[in-house]
Amino acid sequence: MSDVDTLLAILDLEPLEINLFRGRSGSPGGGRVFGGQVVAQALVAAERTVDGDRPAHSLHGYFLLGGDPRIPIVYEVDRIRDGKSFTTRRVVAIQHGKAIFSMAVSFQVREDGISHQDVMPKVPQPEELPSDTTWREQLLARFPASASRDWMALQAIEVKPVGMTPAFLAGEATDVKPGIWLRAKEKLPDDEAVHRAILSYASDLSLLQAALVPHGRSVFDPDLQVASLDHALWFHRPFRADEWLLYVQDSPSAQASRGFCRGAIYTREGVLVASAVQEGLMRLHEG
Repeated sequence: MSDVDTLLAILDLEPLEINLFRGRSGSPGGGRVFGGQVVAQALVAAERTVDGDRPAHSLHGYFLLGGDPRIPIVYEVDRIRDGKSFTTRRVVAIQHGKAIFSMAVSFQVREDGISHQDVMPKVPQPEELPSDTTWREQLLARFPASASRDWMALQAIEVKPVGMTPAFLAGEATDVKPGIWLRAKEKLPDDEAVHRAILSYASDLSLLQAALVPHGRSVFDPDLQVASLDHALWFHRPFRADEWLLYVQDSPSAQASRGFCRGAIYTREGVLVASAVQEGLMRLHEG
């Protein structure tokens, strides 16, 4: 199986009972489950309980405990409300009898209405940037070998950063707002739910780094404890996750060992298709 086929299989949850699903992890080794995987699987579980043409338009989740990649994750869905226009679901991910993640998802019938959006910033196009392999090698040369586990979780996603400046690679403080071009490495099925799940998976990539770039730090620095605390994603317009998407990121604030980060996701034609917000723990170990 290709990396994309493997990811699609991971996101194809096993139904256990009504409102109950089981998912496996892509990296069964040590460490923690990649947060984007839990977000995407929880979204898939919620969507499996929604009837009719009601696409998800927003999700809000909290990471409670690190996931164990060695065992499956059970997703329990609570059908909170089925209204005329909106449907709401709550999903709890469970391992070892404990909740490791909790998420609310909202769905809406398709409607037309007034529309506006921010303008996409001007950045180099994907063809003008180094290959996916090149930047991964550059980052792994700077970061500890333990970082390779996190990059392995993203083998199905082609990524090209637009803020890989010499200052960033040297670990110097910079005011550059990080951004990445991303897409699935292979063509995906013509199913909007699949594309939302893939983008949910990839949306957890590098977002917390936006709060560390101003300080010349990295999520892999050995004297930092870094972990996602929550994750929110809004789907504004239809898109394909197997076509280039620009993920622009910034961090308005960092305080109390927490970094607050925002992301805007555009097609290469400049259409704003999704927005993300995440707060993460960034605790500095003294000595």
